[in-house]
Amino acid sequence: MNGTVQISEAALATLIGLTAHEIPGVVGMAPANLKEGLQRVLGRAQARDGVVIARENGATSADLYVVMAYGVNIPAVAKNIAERVEHTVKTQAGIELSATRVHAVGVRHV
Repeated sequence: MNGTVQISEAALATLIGLTAHEIPGVVGMAPANLKEGLQRVLGRAQARDGVVIARENGATSADLYVVMAYGVNIPAVAKNIAERVEHTVKTQAGIELSATRVHAVGVRHV
């Protein structure tokens, strides 16, 4: 293959957001803009709005803003999210994340 493949930040954010939605204990994503984040839980269609991608010096990192289900072990769910996101991004996009930060910005009854 002679060409290169570039994955946009929007596509990467969507992949990450959809992956996070698959984790048990995740209710949804919240907008990275925290002013409206606690008022609105994003569904799968807007999953990328809860993800912020940063690229610096050849490294890619991700911040996820997540709303979790009431009663779950938040640190365990956050760890599960980070591990699954890192694996998915590496296997499906060929990108190794330098950091994956999960921000639990809300808790909801489901």
